Amino acid sequence: MVLQEEISLVIDSQMDNFLEKNIGMSREDLDKVPHINSFATIITGMRRCGKSTLLLQILREKDKESVFLNFEDIRLSGFTSDDFQRLHREIERRKVKILFFDEIQIVKKWEIFINQLLREGYNIVLTGSNASMLSKELGTHLTGRHLSMELFPFSYSEFLKFKNLKADENSVLEYLQKGGIPEYLKTDYAPILNFLVDDILMKDIVIRHGVRDVSSLRQLTSYLITNIGNLVSANRLIGMFDVKTAATFLDYFSYLKDVYLLDFVPVFNHSLKVQARNPKKVYAMDMGIYSENSLSTSQNWGRRMENLIFLHLRRNYSEIFYFKGKGECDFITMEKEKVKEVVQVCYQINDENFNRELGGLMEALEYTDQKSGTIVTLNQEDEIEKEGFQIQIIPAHKFMTQ
Repeated sequence: MVLQEEISLVIDSQMDNFLEKNIGMSREDLDKVPHINSFATIITGMRRCGKSTLLLQILREKDKESVFLNFEDIRLSGFTSDDFQRLHREIERRKVKILFFDEIQIVKKWEIFINQLLREGYNIVLTGSNASMLSKELGTHLTGRHLSMELFPFSYSEFLKFKNLKADENSVLEYLQKGGIPEYLKTDYAPILNFLVDDILMKDIVIRHGVRDVSSLRQLTSYLITNIGNLVSANRLIGMFDVKTAATFLDYFSYLKDVYLLDFVPVFNHSLKVQARNPKKVYAMDMGIYSENSLSTSQNWGRRMENLIFLHLRRNYSEIFYFKGKGECDFITMEKEKVKEVVQVCYQINDENFNRELGGLMEALEYTDQKSGTIVTLNQEDEIEKEGFQIQIIPAHKFMTQ
């Protein structure tokens, strides 16, 4: 139990600290934050990707007469669902109508409390570091009354602005190494990215899901981060890291995806069963996390580039697939059941790989009934017309800023 007086002190303390923070660089997604009266706005994303800063930017734009409360404050460690009544009285006492709640999902029955506040006319913004947790629990009690968006680490454009760099080959190489976690970019202190992965595993997976075999989870996570751009299958991993069943691996995959540490891309096929039984490609959700947590002894520039372009596409599309026929193509994106982009990624086109990369792209274009596709490279640029297909070869810095 937490007394109302204690809740009040925590709110005052957090608000003071919150408002003293540097508002930071305005995020590209600030104008995309959905807002409709009587709807809860849900912002999900990886820890340390900038959700709290985005909240501060929203607050500064709207009104300082609001309540901000981060439920991970140690002073609220005893907070239970019974304390929501006391929090409600405190909110009423302050006579505010705008509420910002960070990581509220760690308290049971939070969605019932939010539903009550919405019925009373409050404007509410929630943030959390677990995508499915929020969506599942909101779906039960707030069906049709919440708007969701995802926030990612800095995009390439934001990285350029933050570091005061120009869009070119050199800045792409730096972005490939450092990624977009704001706190790391401010300090260049690499252990931040090691601590971040550990925080995500322990707070968002182990504690939340009651994972007992922490060692196996850690080993699997390192393995997957190291193998970005490669195919992974739960069935093929059975026996590794002392995990005996595919079901356990599938659970771990789901947890790692939900907390925005890794993502898994299925094969392009109109059959969901075919998608489910084929291996998926794994990608890290930040390039800095790969740089500092991978066990690889080589630079893997090709895999890095592929992962980088995946992240750019992921900011714009939730449906991304890889294509495999006689050849392979890295990405097919879809929106509302329509193919939007067909993209091949190649760090550097040369005589040895040109036919393979072009052939895989053209096969994917033919399969999806598209006439134009893209090959993204580090610094090469060209246009090719072949067999009725229009192929654009474009440097990564142009592709990510167009």
